[in-house]
Amino acid sequence: MRILIIKLSSLGDIVHALPVLYFLKQAYPQAEIDWVTEEVGGSLLAGHPYLKRLLIYKRYGWPQNLRKGKWLELLNELKQFKRSLQEEHYELVLDLQGLFKSGFIAWLSKGREKVGFANGREGSYLFLNKKYKANYDEHAVIRYLKLLAFAGIPVNFAQISFPLISAPLPFSLDSPYVVINPVARWSSKMWFKEKWIALATALIKMGYRVVFTGAKGDKDYIDTICQKVPLALNLAGKTSLKQLVSLYCQAYLTISVDTGTMHLAAAAGSPVIALFGPTAPWRTGPFGQGHRVIFKKLPCQPCFQRKCTSRRCLAEIEVEEVIEAVKTHHIGGRQ
Repeated sequence: MRILIIKLSSLGDIVHALPVLYFLKQAYPQAEIDWVTEEVGGSLLAGHPYLKRLLIYKRYGWPQNLRKGKWLELLNELKQFKRSLQEEHYELVLDLQGLFKSGFIAWLSKGREKVGFANGREGSYLFLNKKYKANYDEHAVIRYLKLLAFAGIPVNFAQISFPLISAPLPFSLDSPYVVINPVARWSSKMWFKEKWIALATALIKMGYRVVFTGAKGDKDYIDTICQKVPLALNLAGKTSLKQLVSLYCQAYLTISVDTGTMHLAAAAGSPVIALFGPTAPWRTGPFGQGHRVIFKKLPCQPCFQRKCTSRRCLAEIEVEEVIEAVKTHHIGGRQ
C-alpha cells in the first residue's frame, strides 16, 4: 500500500502527527509511506525508518528563488515536486494540515482516496473526496488520530506512541538536569526575563543543573539570562532536533513556554511544566501523563493573539508557582 501524509508545519504539529505514522505502520507493516513537510519537518523526519521518502515543500526556499529571479530553477523544482507526488500513485492521502496549500498538494498527488478535514481552513476540503468534521477543541493528537480512524485505519487510543528518532549528544551532562525552553515565536507567549533568571537561580540552589535550549536565533536572548545565572548552560543553536530528543529523554524535567520544542520534550518522555498564556492547553498542551500546565484562566484567555502589550496571563504566573510545581514533581515524578 502506498500512503502519503501531508503535515507541513510547525514543529509541534509535526510531533503531534507522529502517532498517525505509528498506527499506519502498525496496520500496514509493508506499506510505503511518504511525508510532505516544510523545511522544519525535514530536520526531524529525515532518515525515519518508517518513511520511504520525505518530500520537502520549500516554504522559504521557493519564494527566495522567486525574489532572486531564479525562475528556471524554481520552475524545475516545482516540476520535480509534482512528478515526485504523482509517480507513486498513492492509494491513501492524509491531509493533516487543513490549509489551501495542503489540500492542493493532496489534489496534485492524484491519490485515489484523499482524506482530510471537512471544516479545514481556506477551502482545503474542496480538494478532498473523503471528509471528516473535526472538533477543534480536542487535543491535536486526538484530532489527527480520529481522522486516521475515519479513514479506516485501526487506532488504539490507549497506546499512543510517538516514533521519534534521536542522535547522540556530543557532550555529557551531570544529572539531574532541568531543561528550560524560554523562547516562542509569538511574543505573547513569552514569560519574563527576570522571572527566568529567578527560576534558574532557584533551581540551581535546589541542586539541579539548568540547561537552556532554543534555536540559533534565540542564543543572544538566552545569553542575557545566563549572564545573570553563570552556572546555567546555553545550548541554543548548538544541537539538532534529533540531539534534542536525546537531551529531553535524559532530563529530570523540562520547563517551557508554548513552543514546538515543548511538544518534542513531551513526546521524548520528559515530564513537562508548561507555561500557557494566549493559547489553549486543552488543544495543544503537552500530551500524555506526568505533565503540569500552569494557566491562569483569565477572562481574555485564550485569545490566540500573537502580540499583547500587557501579557497579563503570563505576568500572573509567579516564580514560586513554578518552583512549587517542580517540588510536586519531585514527590511524584522522576527521582
